[in-house]
Amino acid sequence: MKKIILIIILCFPFYIKAIGTSANAAILMDQDSGRILYASNMNEVRSVASISKVMTAVLAIESGKLKNKIVIGDEIAGAHGSGIYIKKGEILTLEDLVYGLMLRSGNDASLAIANYVGGSIDQFVKQMNEKAIQLGMKNTTYYNPNGLDDDDKGNYSTAYDMAILMSYAMKNTDFAKIVGTSKYKLKTNMNTYIWYNKNKLLSQYSYTTGGKTGFTKKARRTLVTSASKDGLNLVAVTLNDGNDFQDHINLFEYGFANYQNYQVLKKGNLKIDDKYYKNYNLYIKNDITYPLQVGEKESLHIKYEMIKNQIIKKETKVGTIHLYLGDKDVKQEIIYASPIEKPKNKKSFFEKIKDWFQHLW
Repeated sequence: MKKIILIIILCFPFYIKAIGTSANAAILMDQDSGRILYASNMNEVRSVASISKVMTAVLAIESGKLKNKIVIGDEIAGAHGSGIYIKKGEILTLEDLVYGLMLRSGNDASLAIANYVGGSIDQFVKQMNEKAIQLGMKNTTYYNPNGLDDDDKGNYSTAYDMAILMSYAMKNTDFAKIVGTSKYKLKTNMNTYIWYNKNKLLSQYSYTTGGKTGFTKKARRTLVTSASKDGLNLVAVTLNDGNDFQDHINLFEYGFANYQNYQVLKKGNLKIDDKYYKNYNLYIKNDITYPLQVGEKESLHIKYEMIKNQIIKKETKVGTIHLYLGDKDVKQEIIYASPIEKPKNKKSFFEKIKDWFQHLW
């Protein structure tokens, strides 16, 4: 049985200020909540070129093998386009290859990563598509680990799906460190490299935290970037945009000027007036935050949807918090319960004296 407790903060209309880009498709998204702050043709399926490599990097990092050494083999023989120009027999770590992938858009690095992490390039591509489904990227299809449009088998996605992916990736500290690096030095058994990041926003826009560039003749210029300011973490994606770097700056400036991250509830114990749970601690594991424009705070309200008639042990899921902006359910957070631990009975002074004498005998 479910019981819904409604807490209304107030209800007021909100507004959205207009902004535009030169892109065929674009989006500005809040990384933490997934709120869309701006969008244009965000669900249009297009070739996305090398921003596909965000997924390649995610799978490499999540394999847990970043420090493993890899001997480069014949898998890079078919590489062309942008590269880091590694050679057969050269020894690098998986982490080195991910740096080459994300800073220099190395197509040869993508093939080496895919072959090592997936066991084969085809198997790795299968993992890419499985991960996309897991993340809710409903309009994404991968055919390769790099985004090249060979034989019309490039990678297809949308601005919205790529924003979902980048938002997920930036929550991984290894990924964030790599894409936020401007310069990487490496010495292998064959060569010494100095790689500079192709993402110009790292030097042009101080709030930039990461990103990935892309280009093919079919996709044209594609770009995904992230930026943070005053607790607001944003992701921007543009597809087929000849003015992409400036458009991303404009999108971020719009977001930072018009939105603030508002903390609705802090993680930890909740105070819910519900007699059914009087013997339990109710709590959430994450802060509930949401980006708001001026005047929107009054539009927020929350609902506690509680589950009854179940056995409650430590960290049992007992409900969900629903955050509403107006009449739209914009965010959810699981409510957990644990039994309140009863304090152990303390012994009196005379009982402690008695125990002391008993130990003597």
